[in-house]
Amino acid sequence: MASNHFDDQGNVHMVDVSGKPDTHRVATAASEIVMNAAAAATVRQGSGRKGDVLAVARIAAIGATKWTAHLIPLCHAIPIESVKVDFQWLPSDPQTADGPESDPIEHRLQCRVTCRTTGKTGIEMEAMTGASLGTLAIYDMLKSVDRQMRIGPTRLLEKRGGASGDFLASPS
Repeated sequence: MASNHFDDQGNVHMVDVSGKPDTHRVATAASEIVMNAAAAATVRQGSGRKGDVLAVARIAAIGATKWTAHLIPLCHAIPIESVKVDFQWLPSDPQTADGPESDPIEHRLQCRVTCRTTGKTGIEMEAMTGASLGTLAIYDMLKSVDRQMRIGPTRLLEKRGGASGDFLASPS
């Protein structure tokens, strides 16, 4: 059974997972979006011109996990048994604030997606795709307020299950 995406002649192919046992797998990924104070206020109020920003982003993130195999060329289509999407405001860089008592110039919002499956191959790409699309949906909902928003980093935070074992990202 090949263990990478290249055959013996160096051609790209989808890895054969047919001989692998089903195992319970969990992955959590996160993506950040940085925005100005007006955009952050819109998110916090839940009243953007297009509707509730986080509700739309949550639906986008969940939907994206289901489309991962269509978006990532060599990704297997796997059953997604659970998707959890959370949003959290992160501390801002003190260098972007006007002073110790002021509101930071930049506001950082994290979209965190946890996916679960029981299958022959991982769930990391689904979690990362969900987190990425969650922040892209936030951008789309707020672009009329702040076109300078920045997305990233997007990264795998944790993975459990499967032959390669568990993974826990180092703190950033």
